[in-house]
Amino acid sequence: GSLVGNPFDVLKTMAQTNSGKSESLGKTLSEFYSKNGLGGFYRGIEANVMRACVLNATKMGVYDIAKGVVTSNTGWERKDPRTTFCSAMISGFAMTITVSPFDRVRTALMNQGNQKLYSGFVDCAAQLAKNDGPLSFWRGFIPMWARFAPTATIQLVTIEALYGAFGLKSI
Repeated sequence: GSLVGNPFDVLKTMAQTNSGKSESLGKTLSEFYSKNGLGGFYRGIEANVMRACVLNATKMGVYDIAKGVVTSNTGWERKDPRTTFCSAMISGFAMTITVSPFDRVRTALMNQGNQKLYSGFVDCAAQLAKNDGPLSFWRGFIPMWARFAPTATIQLVTIEALYGAFGLKSI
């Protein structure tokens, strides 16, 4: 997914951070390509791939553990929709904690425009920590959680419903 999606993430970031007059997507794409080449569209891909791995591992791992904790503390069944909902919300919170640093680095790498401010993921992370402080990796935490929690809930409730419909064991 990151291989195909990264160029669109770069273009989205460029469009959102464009100061001045609004330019068409075609013009933005053309100018960016002429100055940065094809490789420019893959800025931040390492952060994107790491982010995807961390996001999915956190979502599923924390969800499974949270279901155990929720069932043992409430008496609800693992298949109970309340268990799924509560566990998914907890999972979304954990996803926000683990993914925020990757999002911050990814955005900074993609937002370099026609400059090359960072030599890669580690250099970017080090400069952000040095210049903005380590807590800057969690900027925008609440809006990110507000996005992750419902998304994780919809995904996990859907997965659980499909598992039940096909006679598979719940997560």
